[in-house]
Amino acid sequence: MTKRRLWPAVLFLSCAGPPPATTPAPGPAPGSRSPADECLAEAAATRTPREGAPERITVSHVLVRHKDLKRPEGATRSRDEACLRAREAREKLLGGADFTEVVGKYSDGGDATGGKLGTVARADLDETFANAAFALDVGELSHVVESPRGFHVIARTE
Repeated sequence: MTKRRLWPAVLFLSCAGPPPATTPAPGPAPGSRSPADECLAEAAATRTPREGAPERITVSHVLVRHKDLKRPEGATRSRDEACLRAREAREKLLGGADFTEVVGKYSDGGDATGGKLGTVARADLDETFANAAFALDVGELSHVVESPRGFHVIARTE
């Protein structure tokens, strides 16, 4: 796994390939799917929290909403567009962009906090978000993750 420096000596990003899935995604062979289909499959991949993960971790995130959510909170983009937007935000972060600036440009919420959620317990979070967040090492960046609130890119900072 390759890690790159992003935040002041705190955040390193996982640049490995797509996230592990417990079962292969059904459908056409990789490369024959559209970028949106690839993004959605990546976002739906099952994440497993790390064994021995602490009770509480500190995380930040980029959240991209879409109009098909139960609570879209004004979002007008399609689910495909939202996933691709979250993926683009992740790519910017992997390229060294400032997390707060990426939140300001790509996230639907969290501008006032720079995307910081603070210190959280698994029980504080949606299960899919919690599984992805608690699978990260300190300083790691997740792949795109889908939850009932939208698409996320999660950074574990502590």
